[in-house]
Amino acid sequence: MLVRKIIITGAAGLVGHNLVARLKSRSDLQVVGIDKHKANTRLFREVHPNVPILEADLAKPGAWTDSFSDADTVVINQAQIGGVRYQEFEANNVTATWNILAAMRVHSVPYFIGVSSSVVNSKADDFYTRSKKAQEELFAASPLPHVTLRPTLMFGWFDRKHLGWLRHFMDRAPVFPIPGNGEFVRQPLYVGDFVSVIMAAIEHRKTGTFDISGLEKIFYRDLIVMLHEIVKPRARIIQIPYVLFWALLWLYAMLDRNPPFTTNQLDALAIPETFPIIDWPKEFGVRATPLECALAETYLDPAYSSLRLAF
Repeated sequence: MLVRKIIITGAAGLVGHNLVARLKSRSDLQVVGIDKHKANTRLFREVHPNVPILEADLAKPGAWTDSFSDADTVVINQAQIGGVRYQEFEANNVTATWNILAAMRVHSVPYFIGVSSSVVNSKADDFYTRSKKAQEELFAASPLPHVTLRPTLMFGWFDRKHLGWLRHFMDRAPVFPIPGNGEFVRQPLYVGDFVSVIMAAIEHRKTGTFDISGLEKIFYRDLIVMLHEIVKPRARIIQIPYVLFWALLWLYAMLDRNPPFTTNQLDALAIPETFPIIDWPKEFGVRATPLECALAETYLDPAYSSLRLAF
């Protein structure tokens, strides 16, 4: 039986953990992870003890490039999502991608999957958006066969940011604040569905650029209420003025060098826009999970719902 080697960068992050959880039982695949986050790499080894993972900073040259020898597919998935310094976004999203593509050329890797983001279509102008646009330019310039995937905001097992952090906050605080009227349209994407798209791309060598948006549009306020009804936390939902919410986030960032939610992300949240929807379930031959079912699978699962990545 032919065993194909799959390299997953950012393997100890949200998408990486979920992808490995679904691939590791396949005898026809040799999965190898790469990640630089020490705490999340330790968790990876605990949860996936039979899957090798290299702890390496892909923005720097190193022996990690040797792992690309004989690889069949590389999933370029590392990402800097939050933070207050652009240099971190540039290093993880742009420089690291350039280094990965260079290693692929050296080792003649025939195919890659580039995990981009729906923010490349956004009106937002923050560090994450700028760096993801630059990353996607690298994908597009590569002569190697590849597919570029643009997911919207994701949630799922291991989530430490966005919905994962909000769900955790619901258990710690007596109240849960919603900025303004909360009528910001969201299109959350279940990471389990996104991983199914990646797996289909690995199998069928899909090429092109695809917007993998959440198929259900929902106000942020209603999303929080739905989550609240599923997990039944101690917090009571309240609405507070947008300006006050922004000021509280700004103050939090003064006290925490790596805040889970920033003023830039709040500004992006409030932009009135939606993202393109294509029939990606048909395009990739996968099933889309209804939003309410996906939230329940994520936060009520007995095996994975208690596991959270570190910031």
